[in-house]
Amino acid sequence: MPRWKALPEELDPQVREFATQLRRLVDKSGLSIAAVADRTGYSKTSWERYLNGRLLAPKGAIVALAEVTGTNPLHLTTMWELSERAWSRSEMRHDMTMEAIRITQARDALGEFGGDGPGASRPGTGPRPAASGGWHGPESPAAPPRPPAASPAPPAPPAAPGRGRRRTAIFVAALVGALLVIAGAVLLTDLGGGADDTAKVAESPSAKPSPTASELPAGVKCAGDDCTGEDPELMGCGGEFAETATTTKVGTAVVEVRYSETCGVAWARITEAAPGDTVEITSTQGDDQPQTGTVNADKDAYTPMLAVPSAAAAEACATLTTGVEGCTTAGG
Repeated sequence: MPRWKALPEELDPQVREFATQLRRLVDKSGLSIAAVADRTGYSKTSWERYLNGRLLAPKGAIVALAEVTGTNPLHLTTMWELSERAWSRSEMRHDMTMEAIRITQARDALGEFGGDGPGASRPGTGPRPAASGGWHGPESPAAPPRPPAASPAPPAPPAAPGRGRRRTAIFVAALVGALLVIAGAVLLTDLGGGADDTAKVAESPSAKPSPTASELPAGVKCAGDDCTGEDPELMGCGGEFAETATTTKVGTAVVEVRYSETCGVAWARITEAAPGDTVEITSTQGDDQPQTGTVNADKDAYTPMLAVPSAAAAEACATLTTGVEGCTTAGG
C-alpha cells in the first residue's frame, strides 16, 4: 500500500510540485508524520493536510521542516513563496467563479419576473401616427376634432405708478423688520447660552481618535476574541508566531501552554499521551468557556484557541484515562 495519497487533480501545478518536494524530504529523512509533527511543533493532522495538498503549509512549518531534515531553508522558502502566490491565485479564481455563478442565478431569478406583464412593451407596439396626423395609442380610435381655441382675454389695465411704489415700500419694510427680529433672537440665544457652552467645552475631555487595529502578519487570520474556538494552525497563529509558555508532566504525558502574542491567544497541547486522554485550556482572568481536546491514535492533541491577556493568564490541565490529573502553574 503506497504511503501517500494521490494529490487533488485541481491542485495548481506549482503547489503540486511543492507538496511533492515536501513528501520527498519526509521520505528521505525516514521520519513518520507523527515524528515530524513532534519535532516541528505542528500537529500530525496539520502535516497530513500539508502533505496531501489540502492546505498550504505556513512558512514557519516549512522552516521547521528544513531544520529537522537538514535542508537548506533558503531554497525551501523560495519554493514556498511561489506556491503561496499560486495558492492565492487559485483562491481568487475560485471566488470569481462563485461570484459569476451567483450573478447568473440572480439574472435567472430576475428573468422570472420580467415576462409579458400588463405594462410590458412589445416590439412594434409603440405609438404610431394616425392618418389624421395626430398621435394615438396602438388600438385607440381616431382623436376627435379639437374645439376651436378660445379668443385670448383682453390684457389687464396697467396699475397706477403710485400704487406699485407703495406696495414695494411696504414689502421692503416688512422684510427688514423680520430680519431684525431674527437677528435679535439669535443674539439673545448666544448671550444666554454662551457661558454654559464654554463651561461644557472646558469640562469635556479632548476627543481621542479610536485606535486602529494593527495589520496582522501574512498568514495570520484572526486576533483576540475572534480566535476563540478556532484551530491555531488553520488561523496561522502557530509555528513562528507561537511559543511554549509553561510545561508540566501529568503521568507519562507532557502538557504545554502554547501562547501566541501576535494573536493574543493560548491553547493547550498534550504529547506522549494515550488515546482517550483529554487536555483543556482555561483563562484565569476571564469568563470564557474552556477549550478541550481529546487524544486519538496519534498520541497527541491540542485544543482550540482561547483569547487571553497574557501567557500568565492561561492554564492547561490534563485528565488521563488512568485517572491521573494535573495542571500547569498559571503564570509559571
